[in-house]
Amino acid sequence: MSQWAIGIDLGGTAVKAAIVSRKKGILKNRTVPTDTASGPEGIVSQLAVMIASLYTEASEELSLQDFSGIGFGAPGAVDIEAGTLSYPPNLPGWTTFPLRSELERALLDKLPKSVPVVIENDANAAAYGEAVYGAGRNFRDFLMVTLGTGVGGGIVLNRKLYRGPNGTAGEIGFMIVDFQSPAVHAGIHGTIEGMIGKERIVEYACGLIRDNPEAGSLLASLCGQDFSSLSPRHIEQAAKMGDQLSLAVWNHVGAILGTGFACVTSLMDIRKFVIGGGISAAGTLIFEPAYRQLLRSTLPSMHDGLELVPAELGNSAGIYGAAALCFS
Repeated sequence: MSQWAIGIDLGGTAVKAAIVSRKKGILKNRTVPTDTASGPEGIVSQLAVMIASLYTEASEELSLQDFSGIGFGAPGAVDIEAGTLSYPPNLPGWTTFPLRSELERALLDKLPKSVPVVIENDANAAAYGEAVYGAGRNFRDFLMVTLGTGVGGGIVLNRKLYRGPNGTAGEIGFMIVDFQSPAVHAGIHGTIEGMIGKERIVEYACGLIRDNPEAGSLLASLCGQDFSSLSPRHIEQAAKMGDQLSLAVWNHVGAILGTGFACVTSLMDIRKFVIGGGISAAGTLIFEPAYRQLLRSTLPSMHDGLELVPAELGNSAGIYGAAALCFS
């Protein structure tokens, strides 16, 4: 029989959960809106109901003896040993909360026996998911970066997550690539996230349009002449139509990302990079300038084995990784 677990990805908008087989991957999944208004206690109750439902459903087809536990990916600072989650973004009312123990307690009267719960930072969970089931499965060491509203990351070394002594390793979004940049995020100038997070990409495009309005005519058409509705998707679409301003935007994004990768390669000798998140759908528009910048910003002796690959698991990476932590 195959081991199985329940993987959960907690976000500010939705909670995604799935029954995951070690051999076959996701068997069944469900998504519900996150009950953010009820605070941490309310979300724990919501999670317990979801888990109990999936556990009951799985028990009809899978052996309970093969159940490996519940894996949980959450935004914010996670203390693996203490089982706490601190100040998760987009979850109001949270400070430092004993998530693991509270969830275990909430499940006591919903499951026939106590079950192990593993919690992990969501970016780390996604990286581990790609390591076990996705684009990183053939890499011993790699950095995964997620490009979306923000820029997240997770490090895999020797096929294991590297969290650092305080659990904050891999936060590439806070890496500074231009300390004199006017772009400020979380009070820090010139971070990767502060320069190529979703909103910053649009701001950069709008800045180019202000400098040269005629060059923004295609983007204006695509967003209905309303630049407040301009999105990275519009910029991607225009670039694929040959729009020079939009191509310049993606060259900028790729150069910033490649500079960050070069710092990682120089510091840690990591030469494999897995790129996911919604913004990464721009594909070669980002990958090619990022790779060129990575080469320009590293010594020739560091070029052997450099590789940028797209993530394979999409929005399910965190669920896969959370479950895989139970199997390990």
